[in-house]
Amino acid sequence: MQLTDLLVVFYWLIIATVFLRIIFKRRSVSSSLAWVLIVVVFPVFGVIVYLLFGEIQLGKKRLERAIALRKPFIQNYIDHLQGHETTEPKQHAAQAIFQIMHQRDGIGALSYENLCVLADADQIFDAWLEDIAAAKQNIRMEFYIWEPAGRVQEITEALIDAAKRGIDIEILIDHAGSWRFFLYHRDERRLREAGIKILPALPVTIFRNIFRRADIRLHRKLLLIDHQICYTGSMNMADPRFFNANKRYGPWIDMMVRFSGPAAFGVSKVFSWDWEIETGQRNFPQLNFPLKSNSQRLSIIPSGPGHDEEYMHQIMLSVLHRADRNITIATPYFVPSDSIYSALRHAAKRGVQVTILLPKYSDSRIAKLASQSYFEGLLKAGVRIMLFKDGLLHTKAITVDDELAMVGSMNLDMRSLQLNFELSLALYEKDCCEQVCELLARYQSASEPIELADWQARGRHRRMAERFMYFLSPLL
Repeated sequence: MQLTDLLVVFYWLIIATVFLRIIFKRRSVSSSLAWVLIVVVFPVFGVIVYLLFGEIQLGKKRLERAIALRKPFIQNYIDHLQGHETTEPKQHAAQAIFQIMHQRDGIGALSYENLCVLADADQIFDAWLEDIAAAKQNIRMEFYIWEPAGRVQEITEALIDAAKRGIDIEILIDHAGSWRFFLYHRDERRLREAGIKILPALPVTIFRNIFRRADIRLHRKLLLIDHQICYTGSMNMADPRFFNANKRYGPWIDMMVRFSGPAAFGVSKVFSWDWEIETGQRNFPQLNFPLKSNSQRLSIIPSGPGHDEEYMHQIMLSVLHRADRNITIATPYFVPSDSIYSALRHAAKRGVQVTILLPKYSDSRIAKLASQSYFEGLLKAGVRIMLFKDGLLHTKAITVDDELAMVGSMNLDMRSLQLNFELSLALYEKDCCEQVCELLARYQSASEPIELADWQARGRHRRMAERFMYFLSPLL
């Protein structure tokens, strides 16, 4: 047999092996078909892409740590916080989340105090600086992007001052999202020199990413003070006046929530999970202060590799199917699964007012085309699609029947639902839901609707691009 024949046989063996892996992986039919299309249309390139991005591969060490950590994490979580679990909420949609979380983690919801929604960047920076200055023991932080410009410089100085007065500080920053910060910025060195423990999460290198997916990212955004005060939401450590300044889509528009109490202590345990996955070091927060319980409740929903890959999807579907009056969604990237897409259409057809808020201008052309491929079907079903005009709407929030709000770092796309490490909160109390509903109403007032007739008049080339991206959307 000649060398050419051997190469042909080897090539088809590789193709057959990849096809078999695609078929036998328990993923959606649409996702499997999308991968088959890529491999068929781009044979060699498609195989390489599949090997790098086709399967959820956290890496051998991290996967072993996640498996070993699951049981002690749940036990520690329950030991410290079971006495602070609240009663099940009465709202129909909220009950689904509570029941899923109770079944999964042993605690459905935790009590909290003093929750407020912060939707102005300067307001958020002011609150961060005030609480960092008041920290007594420790500070924990996780961010996808750390952009050392503008008011982020104030945060850097405040952290260095806190370290000088003996505060223990741990920071996890996603390596891909903040590669320039780790590559050459002096602030990273200054933070380390001050004694602050700062780690690049999920480092991206050629060798490592042969064995681990490069696009699994730490996407959580959180700041913890003394295990007692928590901030989480959509805002990165970036001043919107400097981050991606002068881009067409304008400043990023974000929100964060601040709260204290047992729920904040619970989020600190999520940070401990991430720290141990990354380092192998166990550092569960110690309960050396009293936790005050009350009737206010929220559910903490961490998701990502190492957790059940389907439960975030299950939560979303349960909430959408149980909506009775209205659903409002704000997200910068909208690439839903087939089942979520169908749930939104079915909700609109049964009389639920469904509103989706998206940025008019996006920082991702591919994601925008994929998102637009769903518009016509949604509009025909009666869904309202509103385009926010005053910047890149980066807030991630969902409200249902004005009595349930979900906020956090999770976009409504398959990457957030299945790949990235995300953190969401389900808010059940009337005053908190009102704050989120009022914020989304303000976004709506700065948005313009898409009319079905206008949308159907778009050009043929645009439709073809959308259809192609629709087929690939399960992979985005």
